[in-house]
Amino acid sequence: MSTFKIHDVSSAPEKSQPILQNSLKAFGSIPGLHGVLAASPETLEAYQTLHKLFTETSFNNDELTVVWQTINVEHECHYCVPAHTGIAKMMKVDDAITEALRNGTAMPTEKLQALHEFTLAVVQKRGAVSEDELNAFFAAGYQQQQVLEVILGLSQKVISNYTNRIAETPVDEGFKKYAWRK
Repeated sequence: MSTFKIHDVSSAPEKSQPILQNSLKAFGSIPGLHGVLAASPETLEAYQTLHKLFTETSFNNDELTVVWQTINVEHECHYCVPAHTGIAKMMKVDDAITEALRNGTAMPTEKLQALHEFTLAVVQKRGAVSEDELNAFFAAGYQQQQVLEVILGLSQKVISNYTNRIAETPVDEGFKKYAWRK
């Protein structure tokens, strides 16, 4: 069992308190991940900044979900897979996409499959993707911009997935119904 503290506004370091206040306003409660990250104000801010930037990329909601969940599943994040299942529902992502990602089955379109495969290659090969993998990604309609955006999404997910694995962050109540294990 982890001994990592899940902070609230009153227990968090002073620099984390306004960031947690914003989480509280945005979500009605403080997500467990944010509470854990609050122990390091800089890490909490970095995570939230990367999240905001990634949601502003050229990817649509389906594509954002493919990148996030591909990484979450590959990292076996017990917290992020259920959380992003709920988030995908809020973003009106087709359940077929979410279920394919959670269960390791094919994406409903070739383009999303190419995004999934490329994202997985970036994670598994720590960026050392082959020319063939890049060409397949480009052939699906993606460009250099989206290669870099996958890396941005991975940067965000490394913070959350690794933190949740180390801290054993409990899944937030609203996402428990989407519990997942590989």
